[in-house]
Amino acid sequence: NFSQPKEIIVFLVFLQGYPLPNVALKGEATQSSTLSFATASKAIDGRRNSFYSNGFCSHTAEDETNPWWRVDLQRSFTITAVKVTNRGDCCAERLDGAEVRIGNSLENNGNNNPRCASISHIKAGKTYTYQCDGGSMEGRFVNVFLPGQKKTLTLCEVEVYAAPAGRALSDWI
Repeated sequence: NFSQPKEIIVFLVFLQGYPLPNVALKGEATQSSTLSFATASKAIDGRRNSFYSNGFCSHTAEDETNPWWRVDLQRSFTITAVKVTNRGDCCAERLDGAEVRIGNSLENNGNNNPRCASISHIKAGKTYTYQCDGGSMEGRFVNVFLPGQKKTLTLCEVEVYAAPAGRALSDWI
């Protein structure tokens, strides 16, 4: 009987494949500043194209102090994973040291919310998945915050996988 092993395999792939929706697609993005055409919304357009020069990435002004990017999810969610796509055509190291922060506060533009993860390095053009310590965090705002002076923040895509807060994750799987 082959049906039992197939069902088990499909179930495992389903869980590993983040069946929850990317709620960032329906959010509103903003950032600390904008360089040229590289608005914050470019990082939630659903495209992982990593070439800033082709117009696919968000970009703050260069050499800024504590640049940040934020998506407002419009309501609170239980967030299980955040995927970040780094710039591929240059400067991948600029994202090193950034922090993913999640919460419901706009104090300090949302940068004081609890830290979900720290970005040590994402290779040029690659996407990395961050799962918060403890498995999930609740919040309306997801920030990518780059502490320090003379920093530049470029994000080519930010995906936020989540279920509405207050609902069991098992309801969505």
